[in-house]
Amino acid sequence: MQDPRVPPGARDRFEALYLACYPAVHRYALRRTDSVDDVADVIAETFLTAWRRLDDVPAGDATVLWLYGTARRVLANHRRGELRRTALALRLRDELAAGQEAAPTDSQAHAVRAAFATLAPADREVLALACWEELTGPQIATVLGCSSTAARLRLYRARKRLARLLDMTDEAPVMTALRGETR
Repeated sequence: MQDPRVPPGARDRFEALYLACYPAVHRYALRRTDSVDDVADVIAETFLTAWRRLDDVPAGDATVLWLYGTARRVLANHRRGELRRTALALRLRDELAAGQEAAPTDSQAHAVRAAFATLAPADREVLALACWEELTGPQIATVLGCSSTAARLRLYRARKRLARLLDMTDEAPVMTALRGETR
């Protein structure tokens, strides 16, 4: 069944244009981009524009020239977008770096980091929620999707495992040291 929004013959004209010009547009994009993903994006956007503006696409030899012009504008938009994303990423990195506290360099902090890294992921997660995010037992339970009792038990066991790794009997200094770690 024919889509009523598509004029008669438009689909056939576009398919012929696509088959005839795809290799040229592919080479054009390939020579001007750094990744295969970018090539695919440029080709897709170029032919999408051609489909949307099919009545503006000239016939004959001028077709590929029109597509080159479209691909050129698509590439320019792509590059501007990349510059904006890179500038944003740099600005965010600088803001995050400025907002972070300096990581402690003493031997206890190093020992805590090393011990924390050896814990199971579930233990690291519950300790991080308690120490770094400063969540309560019921809040941790909500994040983990378990009961408050289960969250408190997981936290208790994780603290004990961390204290054992650090060869400490009292977990309070361990938790204090863990709170001071870079988040």
